[in-house]
Amino acid sequence: MAQKGLGGTLFVISAPSGAGKSTLCRELLRKVSDVKLSVSYTTRKPRKGEINNVHYTFISQKKFKDMIGNGEFAEWAMVHGNLYGTSIKRLKKLCREGYDVLLDIDVQGARQIRNTFKDAVYIFILPPSMEILRKRLMKRKTDSKEAITLRLEKARDEISGYKEYDYVIINNKLDKAYRDFESIIRSTRLKTKNYKK
Repeated sequence: MAQKGLGGTLFVISAPSGAGKSTLCRELLRKVSDVKLSVSYTTRKPRKGEINNVHYTFISQKKFKDMIGNGEFAEWAMVHGNLYGTSIKRLKKLCREGYDVLLDIDVQGARQIRNTFKDAVYIFILPPSMEILRKRLMKRKTDSKEAITLRLEKARDEISGYKEYDYVIINNKLDKAYRDFESIIRSTRLKTKNYKK
């Protein structure tokens, strides 16, 4: 149950693929109360094991385009032929209810989010080095060498945008990175502006 008297905060989390962002977010959701993960809308079909309104909200192209036309997305993008978007209404509702909301999104999406959520807290997760990032991607064994090369090129572009964020966490040791991540969430909760009598 969300804390009474407190308004929630939107935390925008970005990182290159392989930096450990999803692991840190999962751990935070497990350990810290009153935190929710933002659920995006998408036009792609559900994959095996995915649940509607848990992993994504799956909708038709027509419905998605209607939502764009109505200005309902804080950000949206076409990725591999499918549309993905973040609902303004959904984010505001969770924050109003007193939940802190994690929005796991790329640098371009974060730039769009700033137009609507200027008071959000922006956190960038960095790998210790490009070489370690390459090793992590290879260890996953989910991508071809060509795909890893493309991911590393994209990572260099994304990392160049880290200065646009409020906080940077270097994920060298997962335990320390997690402590840093949780401390940002907890210290934000203690800010005077977040308390409503």
